[in-house]
Amino acid sequence: MSISLTILGCHSATPRKNAFPTSQYLEINNSHFLIDCGEGTQRQMRKYKVGFSKINHIFITHLHGDHFYGLVGLLATFGILNREKELHIYGPKGIKEVTLLQLKISQSHAKYKMIFHELTSKESQLIFEDDKVSVRTIPLNHRVYTNGYLFTEKETSRKLNMLNISGYPEIDKADYLNIKAGRDVVLPSGEVVSNLELTIAPKKPLSFAFCSDTCYKPDIVPIIKDVDLLYHEATFLADREDLAKKTKHATTKQAAEIAKQANAKQLIIGHYSGRYKDISVFKQEAQEIFKNTNLAEPGKIFKV
Repeated sequence: MSISLTILGCHSATPRKNAFPTSQYLEINNSHFLIDCGEGTQRQMRKYKVGFSKINHIFITHLHGDHFYGLVGLLATFGILNREKELHIYGPKGIKEVTLLQLKISQSHAKYKMIFHELTSKESQLIFEDDKVSVRTIPLNHRVYTNGYLFTEKETSRKLNMLNISGYPEIDKADYLNIKAGRDVVLPSGEVVSNLELTIAPKKPLSFAFCSDTCYKPDIVPIIKDVDLLYHEATFLADREDLAKKTKHATTKQAAEIAKQANAKQLIIGHYSGRYKDISVFKQEAQEIFKNTNLAEPGKIFKV
């Protein structure tokens, strides 16, 4: 059980020479997800050796260009690469229409099956689940309908504690399935051996929360409580809280406050406004409130 997050792009608004719009590649519990797809995403995927064939689920937060303008190009490239596997795309209502129209007009090679999951709810909801990972929406507050996403590992079953089991010769391999299923063992003598004694508790499932774009919204805290890794946008430094409020973005200290309230283990901030040339100040400001803060930077990998 592990998390590996690769930052592909982490700046706001328009692409620049060394600044790419939002996109992240997430590996969690051996599952692979792409989150947002700003311009240049597929270039960044190649640069940082993200396997195109591993992506079966793409999550788009909202329909501002710096978060999805790279999507149609990536989908077309999948077609050129002769993709056959179906692809699931999650995002706000309208993403299916705009994507399929672009692919149709451009006569794209994308002939594989695309399944769109269009979101409209303003409440947190479970939108994906398999035997490894679940994904919930995190309703955010931006100028258009926006969701963040909470990725959580599925809890594994308890493991056999062979050292303790060996202390009971009466227990044989035929009992192992019942023990794994959580049942106690009744010995021939009538003694009941607790399942807790015969098993080892699994590690706590890891989780990652992606929150961009949004203004300061403390009511998301219960959804992301105790998250292991939190990405929260911080478009502006604290002295421009007025501009953050006007554009419905967050500041460094507001992002840090969310992390603190949520008892997050680690905070990553990004989505920097192009007005800033030195982003090191972002980290300094956030660390005044939440010490374990790091900066998103293209190519940087965060592991848990």
